[in-house]
Order: sequence, then structure tokens, then C-alpha cells
Amino acid sequence: MPGRTVHVLLVEDNVIEHEAVRRAFTRERIGNPLAAATDGIEALALLRGTGGVEALPRPYLILLDLNMPRMNGLEFLTELRADPDLKDSIVFVLTTSRSDEDRVASYNLNVAGYIVKSDVGPGFVRLIGLLDHYWRVVEFP
Repeated sequence: MPGRTVHVLLVEDNVIEHEAVRRAFTRERIGNPLAAATDGIEALALLRGTGGVEALPRPYLILLDLNMPRMNGLEFLTELRADPDLKDSIVFVLTTSRSDEDRVASYNLNVAGYIVKSDVGPGFVRLIGLLDHYWRVVEFP
């Protein structure tokens, strides 16, 4: 996919987590554009280009927290997969939830990966580096 910039959408309600991702991008020298939404409703508006917001250009990759107000991650995934224009979106869940129910529900909604934040710990920068390699190698729809 030479010459195509992969945009990253972080869907996370915790400001500290937002900043951690931004710092990891900087530390790993990842220049991909990073957009943020604090819940599923904002994320859908960014993806659809509604509510006076310009749509996030394709290709993009979504980093999704599950525990958020208004529309949580699983509700967002359900809506995303039901939308014919968005159903092929690549989503990685990045959450604190170790619940088997959440993990199974996420994979049933076709996520590319389920990552528990506490398992990454100090290796968070390495995780962002791994994702960087992923979007450089994988062909996006």
C-alpha cells in the first residue's frame, strides 16, 4: 500500500489514555494522522462525516475501548458492522476488560485483535510499534 496514509481513530473516553497513545506515536516516530473520539457516537460521526464533521479518510484503523459512556464499544461495533459503508472497518479492541463475554462478543463482531491494557503495561510503546508494522504490511479494503 505504498503512498497511502493509514489514519488511526482512537475511541477512548479517558484523557490520560489519549495522551499515552499520542506520546507512544511520537516516541515511535509514527506520523500517521491520529483522530480521537470519546465514545461510539462521536466515532460514528467521524466515520460517517455527520454532525458537521468531515469524514475520516480511508484507509483507517480503529483502536476501540469497550467501557465508555453514551455508546460503549460493543454497541459501537454492532452499529459499525450493520452499516454497509463501514462494516469492513479494521478494529482493534484496546480495553481494561478481561471479561470472556466481552472478548467473545468482540471477536463475534469481527475485531482484528483484543488487547487488555494491563497486559501491555510498560510495553505500550512496543504495542503501538506493532500496530505500525501491521498497517504498513496489511492491505486495507
